[in-house]
Amino acid sequence: MKKITKFAFLFSILLLTSLIFGLKAAVTMPAIFGDNMVLQQQSEVALWGWAKPNSSVRVTTSWDRKNHSAKSDEEGYWKLKVATPAASYSPHTITISDGDAITLGNILIGEVWICSGQSNMEMPMKGYSNQPVEGGPDAITASTNPGIRCFTMVKASRSEPQPDGEGSWDIAGPETTPNFSATGYYFGRMLNQALDVPVGLIHTSWGGSRIEAWMRPEPIKSVIPDVQIPATDAEIKSRNGTATVLYNGMIHPIVGYGIRGAIWYQGESNRDEPERYVELFDKMVRDWRAIWEVGEFPFYYCQIAPFNYVGGLNSAYIREAQAKGMKTTPNTGMAVLMDSDSPDCIHPPKKKYAGERLALWALAKTYGMEKIHYRSPEVQSVTMEGRVAIVTMDIPSNPGLTTYGKEILQFQIAGDDKRYHPAKAALTGNRIFLFSPHVEKPVAVRYCFNNTQASEIFTVEGNLPLSSFRTDDW
Repeated sequence: MKKITKFAFLFSILLLTSLIFGLKAAVTMPAIFGDNMVLQQQSEVALWGWAKPNSSVRVTTSWDRKNHSAKSDEEGYWKLKVATPAASYSPHTITISDGDAITLGNILIGEVWICSGQSNMEMPMKGYSNQPVEGGPDAITASTNPGIRCFTMVKASRSEPQPDGEGSWDIAGPETTPNFSATGYYFGRMLNQALDVPVGLIHTSWGGSRIEAWMRPEPIKSVIPDVQIPATDAEIKSRNGTATVLYNGMIHPIVGYGIRGAIWYQGESNRDEPERYVELFDKMVRDWRAIWEVGEFPFYYCQIAPFNYVGGLNSAYIREAQAKGMKTTPNTGMAVLMDSDSPDCIHPPKKKYAGERLALWALAKTYGMEKIHYRSPEVQSVTMEGRVAIVTMDIPSNPGLTTYGKEILQFQIAGDDKRYHPAKAALTGNRIFLFSPHVEKPVAVRYCFNNTQASEIFTVEGNLPLSSFRTDDW
């Protein structure tokens, strides 16, 4: 009996050992590659994973029935690129084999976008506690659409770049859409409707995060030479704010995945450092583009909305810094959210505005639909005629601007004494005429230049709000 027991014990050990080695040898893929994923159309997309060390890996794609091969290194890592066809709703498969095969199924070919930032990008369609998404329940109910899919990266704060993360691809529908990024979902829905192609959203965000957390060490050090970079996880002082930690845990695992572009909603946590933010944003975008190796992909972002911040710098300065991003960083565009109507909630419920205004930028500038009115106007010139300041916006005078019949209350003008006074305003076409009885000779103009004031002026075509701005540098 003892001999039988001993034999059984040895047999179980051998079986367990073989199973362990078998598991190590099996082909595995990063989480970003899975069933239901969307691959970027008409491009050379990268595929990578792990197989038996020093083995031949064969990848078979169903859309062209071609075999592609790669050699794994001593640790089993391999990588190759495959050509994708034009977008379609026909599902495909990819089979990867090093002798033992795995198959990824229900894959669509379409348009793929990264969605990143802090809590306003993270905010799900179902809302936060006591903070609903306007129109969310109706949108969720009607969200069944196999052509919209979202991969949500599980939060990970790390001191070293990670080879993989956690997450899975979900198909839009009433049971899954509640957990989609609301800004991302509305962005993807508009692209899907306008282009009639599948859309894949890769959502990787963390509420309260600082921009430095989403960057690699070198770009940060070029702006902040004395920045502290954690050497170990134990040295991470802020899980969502310490430099590099979210890049390492939530961006690095997906770097190289085939994408069309990125959307970004962040800035609240950096609002007290507007000048530095301009540099950090530029460095981050350029670095992401360099490491992704898919060209100078478009990067569209949301300007933070008015909110009654307690203490700190007037948030109009960070909105000004964000607006500068369009001039300092090529192939970028900013969605203005000055009509969010949420001065007491840092998470504006009108996420449809955020997502769809980002989508307008993409449709016009990335997909060539340039007749779409896609951007908020900017100041073209300011002239002074006696006691009147005239602001001309950079859009045609017809159809021009509108206030929808409301009085304009948020302008101020100042003279040489640099003291601002409320100004009466009149709107004609693309020009705004300003006057104050307290300013004999105006030299500068400000509009909505504080924490909470909402824009009263919109484009007639497109219903896009005017951003806060100033013409001085005081």
